[in-house]
Amino acid sequence: MRIKLITIVSLLLCLTLAGSVACSPFGGEEEVEQQLVEVVRGDLVISVSGSGYIEVSKEANLAFDVGGRIDKIYVDEGDSVSQGDVLAKLETDALELALTQAQVALTKAEVAVTSANVTLRTAKHSLEEARDIYTWPEIKEMQEDVDEAKAYVDYVSTNLAEASTAAKEAMWTSALAYAQARLAAAEAKLDARINSYDTEEVAIKKMEVELAKQSLQLAQQSLKQAQQSLQQAQRNLDEATLTAPFDGVVAAVHAKEGDVIPSPTMAPTIIINLIDFTTMELTVEVDELDIPEVKPGQRTVISVDALPDVNLEGEVVSISPLPKKEAGLVLYEVKTSFAVPEGSGLRVGMSATADIIIDERSNVLLVPSRAVEQDSEGNTIVRVVLDEQVEERPVVTGISDGYDTEI
Repeated sequence: MRIKLITIVSLLLCLTLAGSVACSPFGGEEEVEQQLVEVVRGDLVISVSGSGYIEVSKEANLAFDVGGRIDKIYVDEGDSVSQGDVLAKLETDALELALTQAQVALTKAEVAVTSANVTLRTAKHSLEEARDIYTWPEIKEMQEDVDEAKAYVDYVSTNLAEASTAAKEAMWTSALAYAQARLAAAEAKLDARINSYDTEEVAIKKMEVELAKQSLQLAQQSLKQAQQSLQQAQRNLDEATLTAPFDGVVAAVHAKEGDVIPSPTMAPTIIINLIDFTTMELTVEVDELDIPEVKPGQRTVISVDALPDVNLEGEVVSISPLPKKEAGLVLYEVKTSFAVPEGSGLRVGMSATADIIIDERSNVLLVPSRAVEQDSEGNTIVRVVLDEQVEERPVVTGISDGYDTEI
């Protein structure tokens, strides 16, 4: 439903507007009805209104994330709390012991990783020493033979490429075959010597290196598990303390000291209901014809039936994308949020009305909408009485609520 608000500030001009003039059925013109109205300067507000019930905008049902016996409850119903305040606490002896054990296990795992690293480095060093012992001088000599054979192959290949006669080409082709056979024989001897130099002792040292690597991997995995166990133990201890997630008022306490809280699986046991009463919400239903003009962030003026002297202002925070159909009407829910003045007496569940401000003008010229007409050429006009004569005056109109129009 649209409503308007006009506050007359002062008279702008001593002008008046004329009503209508009609033809008499007996001939001539006869003034059927004429009404004079003053042009005023005032405020014009166009709004969409809806009713609903006050709700809290921020609420939390607080529960422990671990099981145990409640040691202390520090608040009562109606208490005001600040974010981070301790509200309740479980007995923590077993949890503290578990945390200490996890810390010891982590230290042992760290030592095991360090020891495994030392073992691996020692095994690698022993392998290098074993290889050094069994590096025979013949290997170096055989490598020199391979290098010499490669150089000869390169020499013959160059001459074959530069051969200018068929005889020279045949000679160098034969030489290349010999050089390649010589290189292959030298490489075979070197490979055989290298492959045979891994003695039993070197093989054992290699196995020791692989075993040390596996031991290090296991130690690192154990360290990771110990870190996760410590984190979980610390989390369990932290979760044994219930704190306020925001500033608010304790609406209800559902447990008492000494109660045993089961470990939460599907549905945790609610201990405290916390509500923020500094900000509340009002959800109203708006007709489909008006909803296109409603936008998030628009100002709202809220009046509470039980508190007529309390003035509240908020803003549109959300508009439901899906409609509700009631008695043939298509309605959309619009949620508004507003701050609650201290000591206002506002309570959850009170009925209220929200006027959503679609548009507004301050200190503008206003005339009744029925006084705004169009001439024969389609121009917007009003009829002004000046020196007892009615004159048409062109005007530019602004917003209108159907009763009054901005000029």
